[in-house]
Amino acid sequence: MLITIRKTGLCLALTALLAVSLPGAARMLDTRYGTIEIDGTPERVVTLHEGALDAAVALGTTPVAAVATRGGDGVARYMDGRVDDIAIVGTARETHIEAVVAQRPDVILAAATLPESQYRLLSNIAPTVVPKGSNFAPDAWQAHTRLYARALNATDRAEALINNFDTRTAAIATQVPEAAEATLARWMPQGPLVMADIIFASRVLAAAGFTVNDAGVVAEGRPHSDPLSLENLDRIDSDWLFLATLNADGENALAQARSSPGFERLDVVQRDRVVAVDGQLWTSASGPIAANAILDDIAAALDLDRQP
Repeated sequence: MLITIRKTGLCLALTALLAVSLPGAARMLDTRYGTIEIDGTPERVVTLHEGALDAAVALGTTPVAAVATRGGDGVARYMDGRVDDIAIVGTARETHIEAVVAQRPDVILAAATLPESQYRLLSNIAPTVVPKGSNFAPDAWQAHTRLYARALNATDRAEALINNFDTRTAAIATQVPEAAEATLARWMPQGPLVMADIIFASRVLAAAGFTVNDAGVVAEGRPHSDPLSLENLDRIDSDWLFLATLNADGENALAQARSSPGFERLDVVQRDRVVAVDGQLWTSASGPIAANAILDDIAAALDLDRQP
């Protein structure tokens, strides 16, 4: 903005500066596909990533549309009651462009992995916010939440959410025995997948004081291993085992595995430190609400008080 100062130059300059800083003023966002401008506070928000939906709701917005969670046909179970009657405009793998258009969005919050070809289509509908960097970066969910917050004109709330997470993890970490190891696995009909130490839930486990053990079976840069056979179940033995299922098929397969001698012989089973968790939350989600829900599960496993 070019400011011309005349006779009352100082007053005009101060007035202009105040106008720029008023809530709802235009904001320039540095995104994966360049700088975009968003003016005011968006009212019709479409989210095309589970972490974007989570962050938007945590920041005080009620999005009009989202994509379905992995293993389901709606939003993740941990979001039940927060976004009732939200429209579904695709999946994590495919966005239905026509369905997005029908929502008449003011802004679109997308995943860092959104291909440029899709970005070009979406950005013709509304300003489309695509975070920079990898989803596997150590501070990915915090950085993404801050970017989405700028888009939604809710920067202060983002900092409060992140500070709350830091406070909670610091408190829980004091209750976790030194060098305690935790393995996170998702049980599929073909067998368990060991989740990488770089995914969102593993980062939360590490922040809460655990050493995350991926059993050395996850290829570098991958979110999880190939399915393990029942003969190799000892690879998921650890001080703590957080065991997730996505849907009924996984739950049935896990129930059968629990009856096998190989599973029963695991030290972590013998010590009663297998914690069943929701795979939609622990292996697909990200964002401030998910972070606190995972901390609730950790606190319950350690028999600590849940957050009020």
